[in-house]
Amino acid sequence: MLSAVETGPDRTSDTPAHVPLRPAVEALPPYVPGARPTSGEQLWKLSSNENPYAPLPSVVEAIARAAAETNRYPDMYATELVEALAAFVGVDPEQVVVGNGSVAVLAHLLNAVVDAGDEVVFPWRSFEAYPIAVSVAGGRSVTVPLGADGRLDLPAMAAAVTDRTRVILVCTPNNPTGPVVHADELDELLAAVPQDVMVVIDEAYLEFVRDAAVPDAVALLARHDNVVLLRTLSKAYGLAGLRVGYAIAAPRLAAGIRAVSTPFGVSHVAQQAALASLEPTAQAELMERVDALVAERARVQAALREQGWDLPDSQANFVWFPLGERTMECAAQARRAGVLVRPFAGDGLRVSIGEVEANDAFLEVAATWL
Repeated sequence: MLSAVETGPDRTSDTPAHVPLRPAVEALPPYVPGARPTSGEQLWKLSSNENPYAPLPSVVEAIARAAAETNRYPDMYATELVEALAAFVGVDPEQVVVGNGSVAVLAHLLNAVVDAGDEVVFPWRSFEAYPIAVSVAGGRSVTVPLGADGRLDLPAMAAAVTDRTRVILVCTPNNPTGPVVHADELDELLAAVPQDVMVVIDEAYLEFVRDAAVPDAVALLARHDNVVLLRTLSKAYGLAGLRVGYAIAAPRLAAGIRAVSTPFGVSHVAQQAALASLEPTAQAELMERVDALVAERARVQAALREQGWDLPDSQANFVWFPLGERTMECAAQARRAGVLVRPFAGDGLRVSIGEVEANDAFLEVAATWL
């Protein structure tokens, strides 16, 4: 019988042994979160597109009750929450899949349809997690430049589709630039792409949109089996710290996404907070807050125009400054002035709409950049 030494790998090399990572993982771009104040710093945090309002008292009560049951596993499929979301959106429960934030749901849907080497088309610059999620799924990113006004170029995205394309990601409003896709543009895209290509409409900032030309995405879903909607309760609903996102899709696609989802991916506390947020009274209160943020967005944009800025028309809870090579320098200036913003090196700055005092502090800084 051969010994383990004789049959095992050669351990005599002077090179230290290491477990290799997948090449796709080695090459992943890092996800850069919005900056946070360090201990003792007094800074306005406009770097993460968070809702500046504290959770509703009714939601805090639901969180407290649920916290007493954290010794138990959550409902694996979040059945009650799925039913509540389906009723709220107006679809069947079998069309809804929830996850640990919309980023996790995005990863699950890519894992459900993307094989090694398959292509995923998306605009750039757009949501920073897109290229990461595509690479982890084994796919290849095909990026399409934005227009000069920060809007998605949907005809160019349709033209980028090949036989290997499996998914198109449409971020509307686009993060980090802010403009939305209009209904006629999306109709043309859906008419142009093959029916076996999944078109994901990422609506993370849906509640902040006031542009009347946007599509009714749920109606589109009813007409196109290849459409998937991606939404979240992190932004407008103020649950960023608990992570609840969801997809709405045709039942067959939803079942596939659900099949690859992380078991028990949404905690019991998060489920109960989301359910409390969907109660009619809480809904009304939350949308009042959203209206206030939209009004504050309009005030900030008007003040920036008065300063002389010509910026993309944001329909989200942030504004975009295409500063190019000045980006990191301006972000450092904002921090020294007491405001944290989100820089994308070489491209621009994204600045969230926050408290009135925070926005005023930022406007003072922005005026010095012209």
